[in-house]
Amino acid sequence: MNDTRGNQSAPHEPLVITVYGKGGVGKSTVAAVFAHLASQEGRRVLAVDADPDANLAAALGMSREDRRCLVPLSEHRALVEERTGAKVKQYGQVFKLNPDVSDIAEKESSEFRGIHLLVLGAVERGGSGCACPESTMLRALLVDVVLYKDDCVIIDFEAGLEHLGRATAQGVDVMAVVVEPGARAIETAAGVQRMAAEIGVKRVAIIGSKIASDQDEAFLRDAFPNGEYLGGVPYSETIRQADRDGVVLFDVLDDELRERFVRLWDGVEARIEE
Repeated sequence: MNDTRGNQSAPHEPLVITVYGKGGVGKSTVAAVFAHLASQEGRRVLAVDADPDANLAAALGMSREDRRCLVPLSEHRALVEERTGAKVKQYGQVFKLNPDVSDIAEKESSEFRGIHLLVLGAVERGGSGCACPESTMLRALLVDVVLYKDDCVIIDFEAGLEHLGRATAQGVDVMAVVVEPGARAIETAAGVQRMAAEIGVKRVAIIGSKIASDQDEAFLRDAFPNGEYLGGVPYSETIRQADRDGVVLFDVLDDELRERFVRLWDGVEARIEE
């Protein structure tokens, strides 16, 4: 693969990557570093935080002051009411089930070092019975950014797939699942793989996190014997300290960590080419 990092004029095909994992496993870190690497390649990057915990801005390295200015779309009451034609927190209303959201990603995203960040806020889980205007708009927006954007889209999701329907899944190039070396994490990843297959996602990549030894690496590689495992990110004081100090992790990666992330990113791109 030709290395085009730093070449801002290199043409690129649209690319959609979803990143999954349980809370605390490091998926936001992986999504953030991937966003920086994609931007460094010259891609126009849209990073979408679709996890209610909303840690992607911090993982990207945005300052605490800038993060305080971010308003999740689910809390953008005027926008929700404008697009759906219904009042927020009022029940028994008729509202648009397919609101126009085609301009929201561009207008409502915040730019940080060439990366456009969109924070969705809480997306109601399937089966909860919610058909509220906020949830309807966010789901429509997910469909829009996955199926109709020409950017490199990286979406930081929570573990479940209830918010990713069959139609939306058609636009996902690779579903990356971040796991720690443990039996429960393996079970979670296997469940995500099954659900991904059911909705038509064809490419799943498993990424290890907090790898402490060669035994951890072997454990994950053996757990996914069909080539889904791309490699892992070691447990690192650099990552922990960057999070503690609120600095841009991408700027302080040592050579080994940077090479690990680059290999994972290249592995994701190669999975698409396959």
